[in-house]
Parts: sequence; C-alpha cells; structure tokens
Amino acid sequence: MKRVFLSFAPEDLPKAEKLIPLLRCQDYELDFYEKPQDLDFDAEGAENIRREAGEKIAKCNIAVCLIGENTHKSKWVDSQLRKNRNKGNKIIAMAFKGVESAVLPEVIKEEFLTFYPWDPQKLKILISDDTHKPFNNSL
Repeated sequence: MKRVFLSFAPEDLPKAEKLIPLLRCQDYELDFYEKPQDLDFDAEGAENIRREAGEKIAKCNIAVCLIGENTHKSKWVDSQLRKNRNKGNKIIAMAFKGVESAVLPEVIKEEFLTFYPWDPQKLKILISDDTHKPFNNSL
C-alpha cells in the first residue's frame, strides 16, 4: 500500500483539514504531522517535532505538498520536502483550492516539479501512477 505524507505550511492547517476527507482513498494511506501553529521551527522543542515528522516521512513513499500563498516561507515545509527528496520519495506539488499562482518552495523549484492547480481527481491519478522517475511528476 502506498503511504502519502502531506506537507503544508502550519498556517494552512485549517485548509488542509477541510481537504483531507476529499483526499482519503482506499488505494493509499494519508499521513501528516500536525504541530502547534505558533511553534517556530528553530524554537526549543522543535527538534522533537522535526524528528517525529521525519519518522512519518520514513514510512511514506510519496509526498504531496499543498501550496498556499506563503508555503515557500515555511521552514517546516522546506525541511519535510528535503527529507522526502533525500529518501527518494515522489513529490507532488498541488495548489490549495483557490490558489492560482504562488512562489514555490525551493525543493519544488530545484527539482523542476510541475505545479498543479487544485484537482482532487488529478491528485489521485498522480499518486497512483507508478511510472514516475524520481522527482518527475509530469504525466
């Protein structure tokens, strides 16, 4: 079974929580790490949260980065995407519903990943596609 890690900026948690029911599927298992929205990436105690998120990423083989207007500023997202890339996980970049354009996180730009508009059906297809090369999400 495929395991999918959702990565998003902490301030987008309410938006992500609304989308999770749409993303649930019997073909894969969703996981993400919910951290306190106000916890700074460099704060005392943040190392434990980064480690716990890393443990979840280690169990996944696909990462979906849900992108909002400020996702590119999130050190949390950057760390999660780098861990996924280092593990060799497929990374999919998809906008939150209503986001037409955004500055992309560095890993997305460095790997020249396609940035998809919000489309839950397309996302399910991208997740289920087994013919990908590492970091090449284009169909």
